Amino acid sequence: MNSNFIDYVKIFCTSGKGGAGSAHLRREKFVPKGGPDGGDGGRGGNVIMKGNSQLWTLLHLRYTRHVHAEAGQAGGKQQRSGAAGKDVLIEVPLGSVAKDAETGELLAEVMEDGQTIVLLPGGRGGLGNTHFKSSTFQTPRFAQPGEPGQELWVIFELKVLADVGLVGFPNAGKSTLLSVVSAAKPEIADYPFTTLVPNLGMVAYRDMQSFVMADIPGIIEGAHEGRGLGYRFLRHIERNSVLLFMVPADSEDIGKEYDILLSELGQYNPELLDKKRLLAISKCDLLDEEGLAALEKKIPKVPFVMISSHTQMGIVKLKDKLWQMMNE
Repeated sequence: MNSNFIDYVKIFCTSGKGGAGSAHLRREKFVPKGGPDGGDGGRGGNVIMKGNSQLWTLLHLRYTRHVHAEAGQAGGKQQRSGAAGKDVLIEVPLGSVAKDAETGELLAEVMEDGQTIVLLPGGRGGLGNTHFKSSTFQTPRFAQPGEPGQELWVIFELKVLADVGLVGFPNAGKSTLLSVVSAAKPEIADYPFTTLVPNLGMVAYRDMQSFVMADIPGIIEGAHEGRGLGYRFLRHIERNSVLLFMVPADSEDIGKEYDILLSELGQYNPELLDKKRLLAISKCDLLDEEGLAALEKKIPKVPFVMISSHTQMGIVKLKDKLWQMMNE
C-alpha cells in the first residue's frame, strides 16, 4: 500500500498569549516624578491555515502533533509597545478542511492557492498604564495583563479536488480506465481493493484541454456505515462535479449493482445524488456484438457508455460525454 497519501491528521494547536502592558512611571534626572509612560503589550501569534497548490496530501503534517504560536512581548518604558508573537502557518493542499476535533464543527475550508484563514487568533496585548491616566488620576501604577492564547485539537481532512470521481465496486476496472485515459500509474491487479488511496489523473482532451479524474477505493455494501474502506473514501467524492459509475459487463445484474452504489452514496450524503452521473459499462471486449445488444436491454434508464480500456472501445465517446456534462 502506498502510505504516502495521508488525508487525515489531528494536531493540538495553541495560539500565542498577549504580552502584558507596562506600568512604568517616567523617572529621569530632571523629572523625578514624571507621569506614566508604560507601553502596550504585543499581540500573541495566530495559528493560520494556508492553501498550497503544490501539495497533494497531508503527508508533511503526519508527525506534527502540536503547533504553538509565539507569545507577544511585554510593553516597555517610553510608551514602547511589545513585539507581536510570530504566527504559525499550517500549509495544506487545496480542498482541505479544518474541524474542531471535539464538536466536529467546520472551522475552515481552503480552496485557493495562497488563501489564509486564522484558525486560532492570538491573545490581545495588555494596555500600558498611559491609557488609564485621567485629570483626576495622574499616576496609575497598574497596567493590563495580556489575554491568554487559545488551544484546540484540530482535525485536518483532505477531500480530493477532481472534476470526475470514479465510483464502483472493487475490481470494476476503475484503475485500468484511469491508466488508459491519463498518465497516472495506479496499481492494477485483478483482485478487489488494489486501490487503497485515491489516485488522481490528468485526462488530456481535445484542443489542449484537460480535466482531473480521481479513482477512489471501491465501494462495498455498507460503506456508509464504515465497512471496508468506508467513510475514508466517500469524503473524496463530495468535491467531484461529475460521478462516473463503473459496472463491468460481466456483472450478474447491472441494474442492481448500480442501485447499490447509488444507495451507498445517498446514505452517506444525500447531496451526492444531486451530482451529474454517467454509467460506464466496462470490460465490453469480453462480449461479441450479440452479447452487447442483449446487455444494452438490461442497462438502467440512465446516460451510459459502453467501454473497454483494453481495446480503447468507447473511450473517446466517454471523454466527450464527460466534458459535455462538466461544462453544461
